[in-house]
Amino acid sequence: MSTELPPWLKGRKQRVGTVVSDKMDKTVAVLIERYVPHPKYKKRIKRSKKFLAHDENNECRVGDVVRIIETRRYSKRKAWKVLEIIERAK
Repeated sequence: MSTELPPWLKGRKQRVGTVVSDKMDKTVAVLIERYVPHPKYKKRIKRSKKFLAHDENNECRVGDVVRIIETRRYSKRKAWKVLEIIERAK
């Protein structure tokens, strides 16, 4: 499911992750997981990072898979915005 972006949003970083917290007002915590090879042994290791993302309408729930996009800074830790909800939690 690809979202056509307006010209001023093209080139910005996008990530897909899972919502792990929605307890804040208009903010969700999104967990992004990626695999990187170990420098010496080359085994794939899972690395994860949490991003705070702006959710204007409080639509996201814990367990939702969402796409977030880089945007202006909303606060000290929040510089991402929820672009779309890809899959709802079951």
